[in-house]
Amino acid sequence: MIRSLYSAITGLKNHQISMDIIGNNIANVNTPGFKRERASFSTMLGQEIRGTTAPVKDASDNTIVGGMNGITIGLGSMLGSVDKVMGQGSSQYTGKKTDIMIQGEGYFVLDTEAGLVYTRVGNFDFDKDGNLVNVGTGAIVQGYQYDDAGGSWGTTLTGIKFSLGSLLDPTADPDDPATYKLQSFSIGQDGVITGVYSNETDSLTRPMFKIALAIFSNPSGLTPIGNNFYLVSNNSGDADIGDAGIGGRGKIMPNYLEMSNVDLSQEFTDMIVTQRGFQANARVITVSDTLLQELVDLKR
Repeated sequence: MIRSLYSAITGLKNHQISMDIIGNNIANVNTPGFKRERASFSTMLGQEIRGTTAPVKDASDNTIVGGMNGITIGLGSMLGSVDKVMGQGSSQYTGKKTDIMIQGEGYFVLDTEAGLVYTRVGNFDFDKDGNLVNVGTGAIVQGYQYDDAGGSWGTTLTGIKFSLGSLLDPTADPDDPATYKLQSFSIGQDGVITGVYSNETDSLTRPMFKIALAIFSNPSGLTPIGNNFYLVSNNSGDADIGDAGIGGRGKIMPNYLEMSNVDLSQEFTDMIVTQRGFQANARVITVSDTLLQELVDLKR
């Protein structure tokens, strides 16, 4: 009976952890890019009452006594793991070209004061200096810059930075009617940001930047640090950074945001199951206490 009390206590504790996780999932049902979590439990060490025995045989290899299985009484459960379900969230159209969604695998690469971080949330905008940043933190979106002189893409990550009205040729006279100035831009599924430059008589297009994406061998092993940012961990594998749509990386979808992958129907179902499990463990404690009280009353 004492064992049943302690086992039920571990069950209560674990079901409370499960409720905490479910509550956090529901709280973030409308958080862009949020990935739901789930708890997994495992059995604790049991108390061995009898060990296993092998069959006993005589000199002629005839079985005299058959083998017996061991007897072990479990001592409850414990938290095995809390996993992030990294499945794709639903898409929401925003009509804002700097809202960007990844269709498939991959993470945006952002530069912060503490170094590179990774996120699925593409709610970006420009700051006053023309940096493309995460609107909540100011972290700068990383990519590759196009080299007009060499006609090729750079290979070193750099912050994406440009402003409408900027000059195609930085050395040109901005007051010259023939000078090309950036009038608009577009973002393709390959992550290429293309600028439209024009002067008073003509217009042309030029690639400017390409948004970089990172993939990991074990995305669930990334370390969350808040703001839907992740850091590389010992179990996530190193970041494989490259172009969208290549090497297993997903495609870029401008004008969309990836929403949470939380399914409310699933969460409410899990909540009911967790509630019933909590009630059952509480009942075990009540019954065990009643039995112990009966034993105490036997001496009267």
